[in-house]
Amino acid sequence: MSDLYAGGEPLAEVVRNEFVESRHHGSVVVLGADGEVAAWAGDVLGAVFPRSSSKPLQAVGMLRAGLDVDGPDLALVAASHRGQAVHVTAVQALLDRTGLTVDDLRCPPDFPLSEDARDAVVRAGHGRERVFMNCSGKHAGMLRTARANGWPLETYLDPAHPLQERLTATVAELAGEPIRGTGVDGCGAPVLAFSLRGLAGSFLRLVHAPEGTQERAVADAMRRYPVLVSGDDAGDDDTRLMRAVPGLLLKGGAEGVAAAAVPGVGAVALKIDDGGMRARLPVLASAFARLGVNLPGRVPVLGGGREVGVVRSVW
Repeated sequence: MSDLYAGGEPLAEVVRNEFVESRHHGSVVVLGADGEVAAWAGDVLGAVFPRSSSKPLQAVGMLRAGLDVDGPDLALVAASHRGQAVHVTAVQALLDRTGLTVDDLRCPPDFPLSEDARDAVVRAGHGRERVFMNCSGKHAGMLRTARANGWPLETYLDPAHPLQERLTATVAELAGEPIRGTGVDGCGAPVLAFSLRGLAGSFLRLVHAPEGTQERAVADAMRRYPVLVSGDDAGDDDTRLMRAVPGLLLKGGAEGVAAAAVPGVGAVALKIDDGGMRARLPVLASAFARLGVNLPGRVPVLGGGREVGVVRSVW
């Protein structure tokens, strides 16, 4: 298995007034319900950073390490939330119940991803805060897990911390392959490198896990409370698609990554090489079409405020 990601193939193009003005390359893998590769393009065996698409796997690791949350709180721990009031309130409540405050978070201060929420923050005279950062739910979960075990709180993001060692072992197990590199994610937490093949397989394991398992608990929480996984504003994708497709588990990640699975159907993982987020949905829809699933994946191109084209899959 190659250690380095070699890059992908043409996957999508941007069409404006019937003129192709941009193209996106990348890699994508489709697994059938049996976990075998049904289709692929590009390099699906080289190591990539799945970024926030790894959050459901890390959430499983936290449960295994003693995190005692479920339902909405568990969905929040696996989230890239958009900083809306429902998210900020939930993170603060989770910290309060742990005996911690937002000052204990080690994710960087940020504005909400949601434009409406960001505007509201600015109008209220506030600036960037750690609780607004899209990964604050994950960080609150990490702190609660560390506290439950009596582990140091100040260094919970160190890759050598007992918490991160447990999470790394869990991610490797769920991916079915060794971790081939460790970096620092945008939120400051360790980000683990493995293949798209492993990423798709891990999501399939989550949705196929028996009821009562920690893997299934994460998948069910995310699907039952999708608004906590992302948001319900115009910039949301994960919530909208999980509401639209029964059984779908979906988690996007930065730099053009997405992973998804439907029980009894299969799983998909993809990476857009230039990090462009606009190409993910058309490619994801094309991938699921190979599994017989109709996924809403239309991304319009605007000119003067009206639709003049589309981002479309060429795979």
